[in-house]
Amino acid sequence: MSRPELVLASASPRRIELLAQLGVTPDRIDPADIDETPLKGETPPRLAERLARSKAEVVAARAPEALVLAADTVVAVGRRFLEKAADEAEAARFLRLLSGRNHRVFTGVALARSETVTTRVVETRVSFKTLSEAEIAAYVATGDWRGKAGAYGIQGPAGAFVRRIVGSHPAVMGLPLYETANLLTGAGWRAS
Repeated sequence: MSRPELVLASASPRRIELLAQLGVTPDRIDPADIDETPLKGETPPRLAERLARSKAEVVAARAPEALVLAADTVVAVGRRFLEKAADEAEAARFLRLLSGRNHRVFTGVALARSETVTTRVVETRVSFKTLSEAEIAAYVATGDWRGKAGAYGIQGPAGAFVRRIVGSHPAVMGLPLYETANLLTGAGWRAS
């Protein structure tokens, strides 16, 4: 019996690289375009789970025989969400908020096949050093913040801002490897 097609519901190069660490290459990339606006009263972990589930469901509807893997990352300071910064000014604002503080990163991962969706949410605590205005300006100028929740990528130059991390480093990058491997194994998917 041949294995089902594995579709990644994301065009994120980071997620593709992380899957490669598991020896997994998606058969196809099919990004899901969904509304990522938080719902009224929605908590950060619920948002991460809902967005991952919604992305998986949208793509699974287009590929009902495939296994569809989706993920979403939410950065939170308390109950405040730090989404993807719209511009340099917002990126700098986010970094000022994160400076010298602890924050949480919630990464939801979902695996769908037809109408069945299994999800996991991973919480990672990240502590930033106190950032100077010069450090913030230099990082914003790199453009590395673009398209990243919380306006930073731990795998890039902003990794130097991280004093401590408790949890999953790959989840902060966008895909929790342990949970993803378990979801794929549980679905009977094997790399070929």
